[in-house]
Amino acid sequence: MNTLNFLDANVWLALIWSQHIHSEKARSWFEQASVEQASVEQYFFCRFTQITVLRLLTTSQVMGRNAKTMSEAWSLWDKIWADPRIAFLSEPSDLEKEFRSRSHLSTSSPKVWADAYLLAFAAAAGLKFVTFDRALRARGADVLVL
Repeated sequence: MNTLNFLDANVWLALIWSQHIHSEKARSWFEQASVEQASVEQYFFCRFTQITVLRLLTTSQVMGRNAKTMSEAWSLWDKIWADPRIAFLSEPSDLEKEFRSRSHLSTSSPKVWADAYLLAFAAAAGLKFVTFDRALRARGADVLVL
């Protein structure tokens, strides 16, 4: 069986930056997933998650004195992307409908936009969404919270 994983930016950041609070948990899951599943795991990112990680790597409020230059952020990204299990995925053709259904709320919640987009992306592409955000478990059908 082939498991297709769509990782949230918080998981990518934890995999890339060893000082992230969840780095050990993310790396352990990443390395053990294929062994435990007796399958080939694949890990996808989209342009939105990639930009988010690059932005966070260069943000001193997140990284503190470990904030990277843009060139350093790209170098870190390139190291993880060199793994053959990792791939870029373009937006699914039916993303718009899924995104609208998840974000057409009667409230004004600026934080819901990104979550709705990522959950819609995963659902439209038939991927398991992997995150550290416990609140997303209730908002998506195939969500793994590490």
